Amino acid sequence: MSKQHLPDRRRFLHRTAGLAAGAVPALVAPRVALANVAERRELAFYNTHTRERLDLVYAVGNQFLDDSLSSLNHFLRDHYSGQVGVMDPNLFDLLFQVRSRLGCTGEFEVISGYRCPTTNATLKSTRSGGVATHSLHMVGKAIDVRLPGVPLPALRDAALSLQAGGVGFYPSEQFVHIDTGRVRRW
Repeated sequence: MSKQHLPDRRRFLHRTAGLAAGAVPALVAPRVALANVAERRELAFYNTHTRERLDLVYAVGNQFLDDSLSSLNHFLRDHYSGQVGVMDPNLFDLLFQVRSRLGCTGEFEVISGYRCPTTNATLKSTRSGGVATHSLHMVGKAIDVRLPGVPLPALRDAALSLQAGGVGFYPSEQFVHIDTGRVRRW
């Protein structure tokens, strides 16, 4: 290459690099913007029955994200029938607050999310107790969980301290029931 083409080549490379650098922020701006929002709420789950995992941002500020809620509804479906219910978004905020109160970021292990009425009736008739006739699981307002690395009593106590719904403690089954119904404990 002759020396007279060098300045043109440098100018070309300099301009091209400038254009490319200007394009990068446009490509990553939505993700970066979401990552920098202070009021972003994220949860992670592992379903003990389906062996599926889900980690997502479900809300930003006071806005729940519709696509995330749809993903959560499907993830927390009745694992016996496959029926998908509509989960109460406030339940996710309650779980987010519980995890924050415990100072951890781990994934919740889900034992039970949504239950259709048929599944609930079957479980009630085949188990010795612990399944309510009018379970809040049937209306998407309850979840049974544990949090690996967190003692079950600590999980229960964090949920109770929020005074935001019902909390059931099942140490022999290794889970805590959390719901957005009236404040109560068992």
